[in-house]
Amino acid sequence: MKYIQKRLNHFIGEAIMRYGMIEDGDRILVAVSGGKDSLTLLWFLRERLKWIPIKYSLIAVYVDLGFNEESGKRMEDFFRENGFEYRIIRTNIAEKAKKSKKSPCFLCSRMRKKVLFETADKLGCQKIAVAHNRDDVIETFFLNLFYGASISTMLPVQEFFNGRFKIIRPLYMADERLIKRCFKTIGWKEIDTGCPFSKETKRSKIREFLEKVYLYDRRIKENIFHAMHNVREGYLPSYIS
Repeated sequence: MKYIQKRLNHFIGEAIMRYGMIEDGDRILVAVSGGKDSLTLLWFLRERLKWIPIKYSLIAVYVDLGFNEESGKRMEDFFRENGFEYRIIRTNIAEKAKKSKKSPCFLCSRMRKKVLFETADKLGCQKIAVAHNRDDVIETFFLNLFYGASISTMLPVQEFFNGRFKIIRPLYMADERLIKRCFKTIGWKEIDTGCPFSKETKRSKIREFLEKVYLYDRRIKENIFHAMHNVREGYLPSYIS
């Protein structure tokens, strides 16, 4: 394993251990979108089986939203060529998202999650691994703060339907830049879903805002991430007189 891969594996392993994400005998549905993050997650979850003391099984699931006729076929070819157990779920979510007058991204995300839960149920998977990373966690915090008037974000492990399913995020502690660098070493290529809304979203605007903030001090991103896990009740900051 290359140095950059070892670094990312360290963060993945720490997240899995700290939050008890994976146990012996788990059957895990890995939600694959075709992007760097989800493909990197899929690669690492399989690689880790070579040396960790527990065993679990993986099944890669790609929800074909219907934006691009070729994406489903390309994903299927990819899974076969790389020896993954997989399912391609074809939907008309794109058609419904395009008709949405409010937020096509929110509708698309909600419907995709519904399909993942239904597929996990059929396949006997209690856990669904998604590829949200540390940057996603921070961005979601500010999305909810600025647009939802709430203080909340993604959790490393989230239970749904009274614990029937768990969404786990093994990349929770990993920086997006590290994931991108590691993805290059794996040698795979991204598969575009053809989504016309992916570039002009509230999330992309939040990302641009944060990138400017990070330029002031390299510690800011790390501090924001840790602050979300270190909320103090009745605490008066030292800079307030």
